[in-house]
Amino acid sequence: MTTNVADEPGEDLVERAKAERAARRNPFSRFALFIRQVFIELKKVVTPTRKELINYFFVVLVFVLIMMGLVTLLDWLFGLAVLWTFGHPK
Repeated sequence: MTTNVADEPGEDLVERAKAERAARRNPFSRFALFIRQVFIELKKVVTPTRKELINYFFVVLVFVLIMMGLVTLLDWLFGLAVLWTFGHPK
């Protein structure tokens, strides 16, 4: 996976965070710093297009169906193994 420059925090933000951490400000200013950093990170979020969202939906749907089939098959096989081991109920 390639690293995008937009994914890395800005040097000024990191330096400011280190300086404020070193100063050990009161909890309210640390909370304010946290909120500012949250908004900075939220600006980096890219919303998928409608086509991408539909594609992701179908990929997840197919994966879930495959996993359901696998679990159903294993449940059936383990059920047969239990019946073979302990016999059929009377």
